[in-house]
Amino acid sequence: QVQLVESGGGLVQPGGSLTLSCEASGFTYSAYHMSWYRQAPGKERELVASISKFSDVTRYGGSVKGRFTISRDNDKSTVYLQMNELKSEVGAVYYCTRAWGPGEYWGRGTQVTVSS
Repeated sequence: QVQLVESGGGLVQPGGSLTLSCEASGFTYSAYHMSWYRQAPGKERELVASISKFSDVTRYGGSVKGRFTISRDNDKSTVYLQMNELKSEVGAVYYCTRAWGPGEYWGRGTQVTVSS
């Protein structure tokens, strides 16, 4: 069955960096676009970034442009999210999904807390 497992979250200071990973299994990974979303307490889930099947196209949510980078390794069935210049307002649970937008399958998420 389709499985998406996020990892790499944790506590980081404002201005710091963190890299999230999402390992996929149960499907032909290279046949699907992938996305990262996040959800902060009391807020709706929002798009962070998406990447096309062969990494030729990416898009980012407005608040993370220039600070976050999405990438993927089709040999490892893994999508990454490099997050730089983290701000306290982005503390949230980060999820990956198998789609260009909100998909049918989601991981359980990984918590990112930005605090000094």
